[in-house]
Amino acid sequence: MTAREKDFFRETWARYLGYANEVGESFRAVVPVGVVRASYAVAFAYVLADTADKSWKMYQTGARPSRVLHETGDALIWQTLASVVVPGLVINRICAFSQKQLKTRYGHIPRTPRNLATVAIGLVSIPFIIHPIDNSVTLLMNLTYRKLVD
Repeated sequence: MTAREKDFFRETWARYLGYANEVGESFRAVVPVGVVRASYAVAFAYVLADTADKSWKMYQTGARPSRVLHETGDALIWQTLASVVVPGLVINRICAFSQKQLKTRYGHIPRTPRNLATVAIGLVSIPFIIHPIDNSVTLLMNLTYRKLVD
């Protein structure tokens, strides 16, 4: 009996590449917008690499082309939502809310420390949002796309 092969893109350090945009969003208050956009490029490169990996593995099994296409779509949609869109939006909103609250409630705090506090809040939030978002996207996929294609 052989052990199940580890999914490189979802069960190793490589999964963290999908969170590059959350780090970029956390730093939005202190870096040029080009840096934030570059973080999204890294995250989307990860999404495309995982999608290609899943597609290639399905293709190598000799699956029907329609099944390979379904697997490709599943990986692309899941990764785009769980790694880029939803967490990027959540961290963006957490940081925007934090920045606004720090400015209105604690207006006496100078801009630089306020911006650094926003970065810290964004970074600290990342570990708390990962699993709920992954699980929610999986549920969404199970209720929609996966029902339609299976």
